[in-house]
Parts: sequence; structure tokens; C-alpha cells
Amino acid sequence: MREAYIVSARRTPVGKAIRGMFRNTRPDDLLVHAIRSVMLDAPGLDPAEISDVIAGCAMPEAEQGMNVARIALLLAGLPESVPGYTVNRFCASGLQAVALAADRIRLGEADAVLAAGVESMSMVPMMGNKVAFNPAIFEREFAIAYGMGLTAERVAGKWNVSREDQDAYALQSHLRALSGINNGEFEEEIAPYAIVERTADLDVRSISSSERIASLDECPRPDTSMEALGRLKAVFAQNGSVTAGNSSQMSDGAAAVLLCSEEALRRYNLEPIGRFSGFSVAGVPPEFMGIGPVEAIPRALAKAGLKLDDMSWIELNEAFAAQTLAVMREMHLEPDIVNPLGGAIALGHPLGATGAIRTATLLHGLRKRRQRYGMVTMCIGTGMGAAGIFEAL
Repeated sequence: MREAYIVSARRTPVGKAIRGMFRNTRPDDLLVHAIRSVMLDAPGLDPAEISDVIAGCAMPEAEQGMNVARIALLLAGLPESVPGYTVNRFCASGLQAVALAADRIRLGEADAVLAAGVESMSMVPMMGNKVAFNPAIFEREFAIAYGMGLTAERVAGKWNVSREDQDAYALQSHLRALSGINNGEFEEEIAPYAIVERTADLDVRSISSSERIASLDECPRPDTSMEALGRLKAVFAQNGSVTAGNSSQMSDGAAAVLLCSEEALRRYNLEPIGRFSGFSVAGVPPEFMGIGPVEAIPRALAKAGLKLDDMSWIELNEAFAAQTLAVMREMHLEPDIVNPLGGAIALGHPLGATGAIRTATLLHGLRKRRQRYGMVTMCIGTGMGAAGIFEAL
């Protein structure tokens, strides 16, 4: 089996959903920007040699529907001969796209594949515009039918994760993210995005436009404190412990990852930043959705031929502080290497984009610190977990 190398991993800044900086920006335009950014990092690569563009999206409808992968690659200026498809594994969609791209290369079916992820939670609401569960799902207590926040409450109860622990972890996420931003930790992975805003003046019948550059993540809150978090009420269960403050933030963003074979590296004189080492996905009871990484991580490590002790950096998606802490305790993860630059509680969780975004953060972080192996892992709606392992070069 051949090796799959990562040549570039770039992302947009992440904006707050609904009232944030990308509230009027189409998700396909964000994906176009991510695709163009990784292609700029590989100037020697003939775009016609890209065998496929695979984009993850958790709610592939409306502004991010119509096979957003194909739409975006055409708008990005890639040749019409380049195909594309959209994949949906909810929160792991972006990571799944990377794994599928790597598989094409490892099996010898392609030499260059572009993986990506995109989500606008401003334009497409959680669960989409039309929620239509099969009624049979209510015949069993599938907590996903009532909301993923309820699964977090169940995880908190089963793994004895207190409200205080959840709030303390949420505060840590913000502090780490703010420190990372202030220290320029995200500069190499973020491709600044030009936001164009247009205003109509009906009195004079004219339209004016202005442009501003978004280069920083918008979600981290400098004013977060234990006191502020403690004042928030539980939102999913009476007398519960899961709040808006210790849950991931709805947000908007996109990312892209360019993967190539060793032959393509030589042919186009490309310098890899990492190597794809392994991936796994596993199912768990839907009512304990958040514990999914506990099943996926050992499988991914086994496929990569590595041990947990080999990991220097773990990007564990913070869907909720409750499930993040439960996974860390169950897997005996070293807190210092889990989300050292903060996670989704502070940085946001644009669903289908998160896996690709966290891949970019992981690879650039490992390289900056001259560390070797790292992992991206997350829980997935309806009761799954995913984990991908990477080697920095």
C-alpha cells in the first residue's frame, strides 16, 4: 500500500453563527477560498491532475447543497475535468473526507486528491430546514431524536462529570484559544478572507460596498470567567449541568487539505507537511453519543501501528465539556496534550468543516513544535466516534 502525504492544510477563520462575521457569506464561497488557498501552496501542481475533490458537510442543503464540492471546485477555477462529491458523517464529515482522499491515494487510484469541509450554521440551521425523523426512532429512547444536548447530560451522569468540572474545562478552552491567537499560533493555517459588505441607499438609489479582512477566529470570549459560566442555566434538562457556556459554539467556516502520493511529490516538486497514518470510525449507543472516541481511538491506533503514548498532540473535538472530559478520563489522556490551543467550546464547531479545520491545526502545531504524531478525534451524532492519525514531516 502506498503512502498518502499532506502537502497543504488551510482554513478560513471561524465566525460566530447567526450574528457573526460570516452571517451573510455563502458557505460555497468559503469553500472556494479554502480550495484556492491550498492550491496556492502547491504552485507546481497541475490542477488537472487532481483526481477528485471530496468535501464534508453535515447539512448539505440550501446554500451548501447541490453537491457543494463540485460547485465550489468549479467556482474556484479548477478544470471542468476534475470531479467532486460531498460526504456527510455529521461532525466527522471533514475528517472523513481526508480519510477517503487518503484511501484513493494509498490504493493507487489517484496521485492528488483535495479533501475539505464546510458549514454555515448561519444560513443552514442545525438539523437542516426540514426535520423529518422516521417515527420509529421514537419507539426506542434514541436520545438523538430529542437533541444531542440530552446525550451530553447522560454522559455527564454516567461518567460523574460535575457542572464545576465542565465550566472549568470551558474556561480553559477559552484561555488556551485566546493565548494561541495572541501568540500567532493560528497564522500559518488561516487563509484570511475578504468580507465584502454592500449597503443600499434607497433615497439616492445607490449601493455602496466596503471590504474588511477576517484573519482571526471570532468565537473565543476574553470576558469568560467561572463566575460568568456559573450564572448560565442548563438548557437541555431540568436540574442539568450542560449549558451554552460549556458546549461547542455554532459557527461558520471551511477548510481544505491537499493530499498527494510520493510519485506526485517528486513529479511536481512538492514538499509535504505530513503523512496520513490511519483512520477508524466506530458506533456506540446513540444515547451516549459523546463517548464515541473511546471506541474509535484504539482502532485507529491499531491501524496505524502506534500506541497512545506515541501521540504528542490530540485534537479532541469539544462538542460538550461533559463528553470531552468523559473521553479523557476513560482513555486516561494527558490533559496537557489535548486541545493545547483550545477547542470547539472556544473556537467554534462548524460541523462538517471541523474535522478538516482540526487537521490543519494539528499539522501546523506539530511542525512548529517539532513533534511527530498527533490525532484528530470526535464524537458523531446518532452514536459514533471517529479518529484520524497523522505524522508531521
